[in-house]
Amino acid sequence: MTSEELDDIIRNQFDNTLDGTNFESLGRLYKGKVRDNYIKNDVRIIIATDRLSAFDRVITTIPFKGQMLNQVSSFWFEKTKNLVKNHIIDIPDPNVAVVHQCEMIPVEMIVRAYITGSAWRSYTKGEATSGIILPKGLQKNQKLDDFILTPSTKAVSGHDIYISREKILEDKLVDEDIYTQMENASIKLFKFAQNYCLNNGLILVDTKYEFGIKDGELLVTDEIHTQDSSRFWVADSYNERFEKGEEPEILDKEIFRGWLMDTYPDIFPNITPNQDIPPIAPEIKVELAKRYMKSYQKITGNEFKAEVSDVKKRIVENLKKANYL
Repeated sequence: MTSEELDDIIRNQFDNTLDGTNFESLGRLYKGKVRDNYIKNDVRIIIATDRLSAFDRVITTIPFKGQMLNQVSSFWFEKTKNLVKNHIIDIPDPNVAVVHQCEMIPVEMIVRAYITGSAWRSYTKGEATSGIILPKGLQKNQKLDDFILTPSTKAVSGHDIYISREKILEDKLVDEDIYTQMENASIKLFKFAQNYCLNNGLILVDTKYEFGIKDGELLVTDEIHTQDSSRFWVADSYNERFEKGEEPEILDKEIFRGWLMDTYPDIFPNITPNQDIPPIAPEIKVELAKRYMKSYQKITGNEFKAEVSDVKKRIVENLKKANYL
């Protein structure tokens, strides 16, 4: 398939993107920024939509995004299930995960191996991130001497807030024993994924993990090592670009954040919860879909077969087949 043919498929899928669902019989509906969650008893059914969030707002939809994210996350959950237990029960559809309903922990664990993104923006202002003050003289996108953990509170709406380990324990947001388990699990998962990615020509720059408790046991939940929850750079060109002061080759949605800030500097990154979303150019949607596909293929080793189709219809058929609907 040529690049032009793929562009046409992506554009033709614009009208079929999954912006949301409403399956009352699945359970009580909770809508996250990207996922629709249906909760019934001790089971949660998560449907990954094509919604794209940035700066804690849903901005637009990207063709095939939900399918790619769910499949990448499922790939990692399978690869790491013997390292850290996770919440997966079943994957009845490319966009759907059936998981254990957990008591969610209100803190996200963010692991960073490089200084970039929001940590870099804080660093340039002389601010700490989650109570961590990094050494002076660092350059943007520089590799850190060691991984750092920069936890944040998981906001219901608006911006997540970085918080220190000491503050988390002081405010009793998480029991110390559980929090230590979260730290250890996060580092263990990150080290595994970073080595795996490097073998496939990718740098896992940073990522976030969410955790929950099921029957007294810590489980990793939500998603792991996806293009929404992580930054990926192309490994081969990183050193040369860094030495020249150039941006790395990016295979995650950071390019979209950059496009928003360049195109609408008066709105981003400080968009408010009630502010109108400005128009999003089709070209950036196509480019982002292609980058998601490229990273999907690099991570999993499988080709992503993009086909114009009715996503919602397929989900309904597969949920019925698996006796969830």
